[in-house]
Amino acid sequence: MQKEERHHYIIEELRTYNKVKSIDLSEKLKVSEDTIRRDLKELADKGQLKKVHGGAMSSSFSSFQSSLNNIYAHSSKVKIVKKALSLIEDDQVIIIDGGTTNYELAKILPLDLKATVFTNALSVAMVLCNHPDLEVCLLGGKLHKQSNLTIGLDVINYLSEIHADICFLGISGLHTKIGITENDREEAITKRAMIARSNKVVSLSISEKLGKIQPFKVDTIDQLDVLVTELDTEHPSLIPFKRSGIEIL
Repeated sequence: MQKEERHHYIIEELRTYNKVKSIDLSEKLKVSEDTIRRDLKELADKGQLKKVHGGAMSSSFSSFQSSLNNIYAHSSKVKIVKKALSLIEDDQVIIIDGGTTNYELAKILPLDLKATVFTNALSVAMVLCNHPDLEVCLLGGKLHKQSNLTIGLDVINYLSEIHADICFLGISGLHTKIGITENDREEAITKRAMIARSNKVVSLSISEKLGKIQPFKVDTIDQLDVLVTELDTEHPSLIPFKRSGIEIL
């Protein structure tokens, strides 16, 4: 097999599996591991893959994983999701929206939890694959590449058939007068549909998002039932939200 053919084969394998091993490629292509290593180096130099120990991974998958390993305000978000665990019970139908705090929640869900989870977040779906008693449903639709979320009409149509017990909503801004806001219009519309299909709506939010206003309206503040932050429940920043009738954890 010529070098160009090997390169094409390697790229196709990465598109399918995201990762490849040098030893597997050597056996399949019937060339030495040294040849495969040279092939991987050439492709890496062109930016078509990322070399890792023993093989390679696709550049996009590498970037996706890297973003999940460098989460802003990580310690605050871990504190938030530990509080939120008290809201989750067996046999619930749960919607988990995107966002790094919701990703952290997915990571600490008990392995013996028995529930049905709907999510539009690729990162959440990947984590929940490790939970044997969870039924995980990925909400299909247009992929928002910057956030790795599915959004838009297909997701909204899917949501119209769901009756969720609880929704963990990702938010970019929360203001007592303006309400819940987002910086992308299609994301805002998708979140509004999640709210409409849920009995209880929960925001897991670091405190710096409180009082912030983004360009696109998701819904009014009274649609939010529970707000979970890293702050103590008696913190002065939370008083306006308590007055709006929101439960604070």
